[in-house]
Amino acid sequence: MNPAVAGRDAGVRYVRKDGRSIATLRTVAYLDSCVVEAEVFPLSGGFPTRPGPYTFADERQAASFVTDAVEALLYLGCDASDS
Repeated sequence: MNPAVAGRDAGVRYVRKDGRSIATLRTVAYLDSCVVEAEVFPLSGGFPTRPGPYTFADERQAASFVTDAVEALLYLGCDASDS
């Protein structure tokens, strides 16, 4: 990934539990890769941590990663949306 090349926003998923933000997963597509940037909000409040970024060869692989992560969070009782 060349930092001089601007990425294209390929989607955002917002995860909440009991109305509180749990995580945000943003996918950014570049010419030669796709990156998932994450923000995870601590239960105790405060500033989010930013694990990753997670780099994939293409949007399909990145979308699969996001889908798996969101499905796991749904199983744990969270709600997810793209807005």
